[in-house]
Amino acid sequence: MIEIIIKNFLDTHLSVSSFLEKKGKMPLSYVLFEKTGSSKSNHLLSSTFAFQSYAPSMYEAAKLNEKLKEVVEQLIKLNEISNVSLNSDYNFTDTETKEYRYQAVFDINHY
Repeated sequence: MIEIIIKNFLDTHLSVSSFLEKKGKMPLSYVLFEKTGSSKSNHLLSSTFAFQSYAPSMYEAAKLNEKLKEVVEQLIKLNEISNVSLNSDYNFTDTETKEYRYQAVFDINHY
């Protein structure tokens, strides 16, 4: 399952924990990610993932987002991944909960 491959990679390459969902009290800084869509063409899977970098300040969230993008681009080194492409990234601060976050959206081709 591609989500597990990505989570394991993030957990070994980032200084913060990654999660697929929020549960209870979360750490001050972390990455939350989810698959937002997928397709298959010529037996090659393609998935779009949204990665949200949370931190106590806008600056720290932006810094974590930059580090996250570097790490996600390194997924290409894995045998299960054939392409990694940054779709977009932007400030995605949650105005309801007042949590600072950035979001990076990647298109990832995988086996």
